Amino acid sequence: MIIQSLLDTDLYKLTMMQAVLHHFPAAQAEYQFRCRTDDVDLRPYAHAVHSEIEQLAALRLTDAERAWLAALPWMSEDFVEHLSRFRFDPRQVTVRPGRDQLEITIRGPWVSTILYEVPVLAIVNETYFRNHPPAYGFSDALMRLGYKAELMAGAGPDFAVTEFGTRRRYSRDWQEELLRGLTRLVPDHLAGTSNVDLARRLGLKPSGTMAHEFFQGCQALAPSLGEAQTYALETWLREYNGALGVALSDTYGLEAFLADFRGEIARRYTGVRHDSGDPFEWTERMLEHFRREDIDPRDKTLIYSDSLTVPLALELHEHFHRRARLGFGIGTNLTNDVGPSPLNIVVKMTRLNGQAVAKISDDPGKSICPDPSYLDNLRDVYRRKVAV
Repeated sequence: MIIQSLLDTDLYKLTMMQAVLHHFPAAQAEYQFRCRTDDVDLRPYAHAVHSEIEQLAALRLTDAERAWLAALPWMSEDFVEHLSRFRFDPRQVTVRPGRDQLEITIRGPWVSTILYEVPVLAIVNETYFRNHPPAYGFSDALMRLGYKAELMAGAGPDFAVTEFGTRRRYSRDWQEELLRGLTRLVPDHLAGTSNVDLARRLGLKPSGTMAHEFFQGCQALAPSLGEAQTYALETWLREYNGALGVALSDTYGLEAFLADFRGEIARRYTGVRHDSGDPFEWTERMLEHFRREDIDPRDKTLIYSDSLTVPLALELHEHFHRRARLGFGIGTNLTNDVGPSPLNIVVKMTRLNGQAVAKISDDPGKSICPDPSYLDNLRDVYRRKVAV
């Protein structure tokens, strides 16, 4: 069984789940799986993936896990109770070999289907890589990890990375191995992990706030489409009152984000996360935006998480660490740098309450939308908003 704990997921799935429970408990969601790696056919693994997803129904929150969650300051008592009763329902997931690629569809209440994304991606990855092991075992992977640790060890005391790679990990065991290795080799440069189960078991800081799906879902829930981003940002503030206050900046493109991220909203959020586009240009824009809002950028945190590597994180740190607080979330380059080429796979929300939803992003290749006309309309709405 690949997924052995209900907490073997990224923290932002739980933080979003809590917000959905409190604000949108009746919303109905749909998600689609996509493999963006053109030369990989995942259809032969459909049966194995389906079998693993069925086994998710056996997962329960243990007493120890419940007590650990309850001690987190931003987890509400009713949410922890809700999660203790939660059970995956595999009937909400359809897995089949499609005409060209593996197809996975998830449908059901948002408050329950929200937890499928990370385990489904981890299952697909580990199922595939069990059939594509490293040519030389893990010797090369350990050498690469050692080299990355050496680079980190040579950085300043204010440089640290957070492991963000659950969704695209080579395997559950390798993710734990690399975290144990980093804890041993560079404990002062490891800020934590997004994986809740590993954070609990290894005594690391759990890290995460929100993902694109929260902004996408609000497209179907806000008073109007043009208010969706502001509605999401304000709803998050109502839920967490400034805690978990790192906002995601690229669901509608950076220009649209800056148009909404102003005044009291910009002041109450503790920082912003970069997830597409050039990170150096993005940083300069964010620093200038804070200055225009009469906010000292040195009081804000900028998080980088788009295809990040240790050398790129070090370069960004060298450029900007005197001008703002910085954080670096490294995913695939840590958890799936073992030899075989990583898969580029995603699970994205495509509808909420029957309405198409989408991400525009600063990287058009990251968009998934079942309705091209809706995506065009979404772009037009936010293009006009920026032009005002």
